[in-house]
Amino acid sequence: MNTGKSAVSGWFLRPVAWHAWAALGAVLLAAVVRVGLRGSGGGMDNAIVVRAAEAWLEGRSPYADRHFLYLPGAVIAALPQALLPQSLVRFLVPAGVTAGLVFGWGCALRIHGVPWRSRFAVFGLLALALGFAPFGHLINLGNWTVASAAALPLALLLACRERWVAAGLVIGAAVAVKPLLAPVVLLFVFARQWRGLGAAVLVPAVVSVGAALAMPDPAGFFTRTLPFLLRGDDTFVRLYEASPGAVLPRLGVPRGVASLLGFVAAGAGVWAAWRRWGSGGGPREARVVETAVMLMLAAFLVSRPSYDHYLLVVVPLLLAGALVPGAVARGAWFWLALVPQVPGFAWPWLEPGTRRAFRDCVTLCVLAFTVARSCLRPRAVTLDGAEPPEAVESAVPVSSSAF
Repeated sequence: MNTGKSAVSGWFLRPVAWHAWAALGAVLLAAVVRVGLRGSGGGMDNAIVVRAAEAWLEGRSPYADRHFLYLPGAVIAALPQALLPQSLVRFLVPAGVTAGLVFGWGCALRIHGVPWRSRFAVFGLLALALGFAPFGHLINLGNWTVASAAALPLALLLACRERWVAAGLVIGAAVAVKPLLAPVVLLFVFARQWRGLGAAVLVPAVVSVGAALAMPDPAGFFTRTLPFLLRGDDTFVRLYEASPGAVLPRLGVPRGVASLLGFVAAGAGVWAAWRRWGSGGGPREARVVETAVMLMLAAFLVSRPSYDHYLLVVVPLLLAGALVPGAVARGAWFWLALVPQVPGFAWPWLEPGTRRAFRDCVTLCVLAFTVARSCLRPRAVTLDGAEPPEAVESAVPVSSSAF
């Protein structure tokens, strides 16, 4: 047994003192109050969805606003906000986004058997809130990416427990609001979990069709939004996109070449995810998480748009496994990928907000490379698919009574 690793893991897994909880609560509460005081609508991105719901209530098409990039189910989900006073919404939305991120972090911890009362749980969330810029950006914007950031860890937790149908229902519910998690359906294909796949596809299909039929422009998503997403020709939006297809043309690379490079990188990512699932090595939890994260990163490399806060769908999942031997978060490349996201650090020539996409693209590409490298790494496996004895001995010691 590697006693050094066990000692470090044991320290991180001990229950944390109350003042650490107080510090974490103060940081999260301050973020919520600051966003609530700065403006109405609960953030710029949330306001777009609320305006779409208001347009529907007034008998107009929600898709008249080309920046409304959600499925019809999001309009129905936003109706409560359209009916509530804005003085209440401006605080409820950042509080809800924060709660969703905390919930996602808690589910990511449970995947790896880390107690939520442990030092690692509290300090890890505190590090995300203070040291990872997209965390604050998501709360400021009120973007509905938070639904995916909360749903994916929960779905993967259910998948690790062989509850694939429930996992499919969770993914389907998230996709019905925002189709960000659509690439994860390939995980069900890799695992040959057809009932779970059916749930993941059927839920958003039923919700979207039902909501669309209640709108004056039932096909608006396909006639307006989908062509806009495929073209990616919005000058303002392009300045903040992090995918190589959007960033490389700003550096002088022909748009066609940049798009081709993005598709090639995305294809390589899907292949790496398939190889990771097929390898069968390592703990079940690492196999499920790395496959799903690789699929999401592959999509981010080619999707238009692709923003920095999309990283919150995958980074907490990787960070939560940092105590597990061989995890992606234990490698230097993982931390190098996150360096451009440190808040408050002045980067030469990259200070204007419209140039942030260069930093985000670096993080996205290096993180995708890091996860792909881990997916393709050879792993020793016994005949029954279990870890070798030496790997089991060095695993994180967590008592079930900690829950």
